[in-house]
Amino acid sequence: MKFLVERASFSDAVSKLQKVVTNKTSMPVLEGILISAEEGLLTLATYNLEMGMKKEMYAKCEESGDIVINVRLLSDILRKLSGAQVEIYCDENLMCHIKSGEATFEIMGMAASDFPEMPSVSDGTKLSINAEVFCDMVKGTIFAVSQIEGTKPILTGLNISIKNNILQFVAIDGYRLARKIQKIKNEQEIEFTASGKAINEMVKLIDEETEKIDFIIGKRLILATINGYSFISRLLEGEFVKYEKLIPEEFKQKMTVKSQDIIESVDRVSLLINDTFTTPIRCTINENSLILNCATTLGRANEKVNISLEGDEFEIGLNSRYLNEALKACDSGNILFKLNGANSGVVIVSADEKNDEFLYLIMPMRLK
Repeated sequence: MKFLVERASFSDAVSKLQKVVTNKTSMPVLEGILISAEEGLLTLATYNLEMGMKKEMYAKCEESGDIVINVRLLSDILRKLSGAQVEIYCDENLMCHIKSGEATFEIMGMAASDFPEMPSVSDGTKLSINAEVFCDMVKGTIFAVSQIEGTKPILTGLNISIKNNILQFVAIDGYRLARKIQKIKNEQEIEFTASGKAINEMVKLIDEETEKIDFIIGKRLILATINGYSFISRLLEGEFVKYEKLIPEEFKQKMTVKSQDIIESVDRVSLLINDTFTTPIRCTINENSLILNCATTLGRANEKVNISLEGDEFEIGLNSRYLNEALKACDSGNILFKLNGANSGVVIVSADEKNDEFLYLIMPMRLK
């Protein structure tokens, strides 16, 4: 195999495909990138048995062939090279000769026949989503995806559905819930749960020039086409949590506050809290003020925020990170907290009744 390709675009593609490669595997070939060269075309692929990515690009190919090269090493080499073009020649012993400008490298490749076959989605529901809308929906929910598989792997995914021209993203990790909706012109009805890791990698492929993302959703797989990259991932199996039952229908207290005021206050109070401490923020809710209090071995912090309260005064403990992430995802000037005392979940929505695009639910922490 022998080909000549523009170095910058080749390096950029290799770097993007490297994102799905796992470094902790007993199969060295899974740490590699499959390079297939034919007349005028170079196909690059990476696959970790859960997610895979492909990219086709123009190249001047003198000899067709296939090879697998360690993607981390190849990416590092390409990034350090200074030539405008890079030439790669692989001999019959799988030795890869890389040349660009005055620099040359020889690194050992792996047989393409050892690279696992990437699955494909031939039949499925086709769907196109505006890239800006997709990014906004992900940003507003992905933080609530569970990072630990535990007994419910389905919680490590983002539930995506379309019904009655409403696109909805929902994430739950057992301690909080994030839901975001967006009205779109699409009469399809579909629901699936995609891996949070996969959704994060899709977002990384989006840039300012990306107008839309094309999806094909099969029974077990999802294929996304973004800026010439084909990204495939397994869907999570099982039924998603019936989250509607978690959201109370009636509330004893309602608290309205300016979003910027409470975001800045929670930010400051949280300075005394890190991963070592599980100390909650003590929220004392009065008629006209919210007192935020935190005490750890590092010290104490107090903040006062002006609010408007309907209902009785009380205290509640909340996880600072959960509260911070929910507040910063809120797209509203004023935020409405709906509460049922100290032992029930806190629902956060926009104070503007016309803005129903987001809803966050945070379970309370016990105060000492």
